[in-house]
Amino acid sequence: MNEEIKKKVDEDWKRQVEKEKQQSQENRETFHQPSFTILVSSLSMQAMIAMGKLESPVTGKKEENLEQARFLIDTLGILKEKTQGNLTSEEEHFLEDSLFHLRMNYVEVQNLKNKGL
Repeated sequence: MNEEIKKKVDEDWKRQVEKEKQQSQENRETFHQPSFTILVSSLSMQAMIAMGKLESPVTGKKEENLEQARFLIDTLGILKEKTQGNLTSEEEHFLEDSLFHLRMNYVEVQNLKNKGL
């Protein structure tokens, strides 16, 4: 991608984000800035949905997809490994706590499945 096209795409992106931010403020909605905590929360929530612990927002039903859950948990594990030494103590604790709880839930669901429950 040449520099001129890249610059135009970047400028268009910035304009679009600013427009959405202004619209949310006009509608008195909270405009959340992306953060590490929101990223970890989002992936964790998706894993809980995939484990059937929470209802899917799409179907409104609890559905189990343990392969997807494991993929998401492993993704968070990679994120922990690759960000080591670059997180605040709060971010690091939040990620470790999230991974611990997700792994414990995964083992519980897997054990129940293995027992035929």
